[in-house]
Amino acid sequence: MRVVCNCGHKGRIASREEVTRAFVKLYCQCLDAKCGHTWVANLTFSHTLSPSSQTFERMLIDRLREMPRAKQRELFEQLGSQAVA
Repeated sequence: MRVVCNCGHKGRIASREEVTRAFVKLYCQCLDAKCGHTWVANLTFSHTLSPSSQTFERMLIDRLREMPRAKQRELFEQLGSQAVA
């Protein structure tokens, strides 16, 4: 992904902060030493053009594997308590 400074020169993405899976803050800096501008750009998910060919179950399992064990246990405990109610 290319970023351009307000001065018109190329910039670079120095780091990024993933706020959510659909929203990332990009910390950028101008490559022109005379300028030195730094800024934050936001990268967001807009909409789907073509849905994933993965099944819902496969996507759910992949997401669960990405979660820390403590979060997985918490989720399963919540699901278990809802099934009893």
